Amino acid sequence: IEQIKAMRKWRLSDVPHQPNFEDESLKPLSVRETIRARIFFSYTSNQISCGQREIIRYLVQNKMVDVIVTTAGGIEEDLMKCFEHTYMGDFKLPGKELRKKGINRIGNLLVPNKNYCKFEDWMTPLIEKMHDEQDKAHKKWAKEVASAQEGETD
Repeated sequence: IEQIKAMRKWRLSDVPHQPNFEDESLKPLSVRETIRARIFFSYTSNQISCGQREIIRYLVQNKMVDVIVTTAGGIEEDLMKCFEHTYMGDFKLPGKELRKKGINRIGNLLVPNKNYCKFEDWMTPLIEKMHDEQDKAHKKWAKEVASAQEGETD
């Protein structure tokens, strides 16, 4: 947190102008005082599933980051929750032993194998349909289009 506070406080005026590396328009102190660090926060989707959600929420709520970059990997977990129950567990539960019983541990969440099977049963025909539509149109879709297509299915 202290490092983030220092980064939030930083201004370009904290360092001398470097004529060999910076544009002349950045030389005036009045300009340099307005330029601050942009803090990018990047994380993979599993950080939400495994219990880091509250930490990320704290950083965002307290304006400690300017930009969030994440993967769309959590989409399948959200969709699986629509098909079947996901259960609260504990971070300390033995994943290897749970797996032998057909239960997957994602951080502190417990997901039965049947959830993945139902998701695949729903998703596979959709992917095949999207693939056929792309081939027919002779173009590739962006991830946003694919996500929108998922939302259009019944």
